[in-house]
Amino acid sequence: MALSPELLEILRCPKCKSKVELKPDGNALKCVNAECSLVYPVKDDIPVMIIEEATVEK
Repeated sequence: MALSPELLEILRCPKCKSKVELKPDGNALKCVNAECSLVYPVKDDIPVMIIEEATVEK
């Protein structure tokens, strides 16, 4: 089961409050803010929106 479009529409980056987008492989959500660029993992179809669990991807 993939993340629903409705859920993706309401999720925001906990650090900067910008939108997040599902990465093409479906395994992570990336913040669209170029200054933030945090990537949050998706584990068992559940987004882990914890700043400490995120990685930075420019």
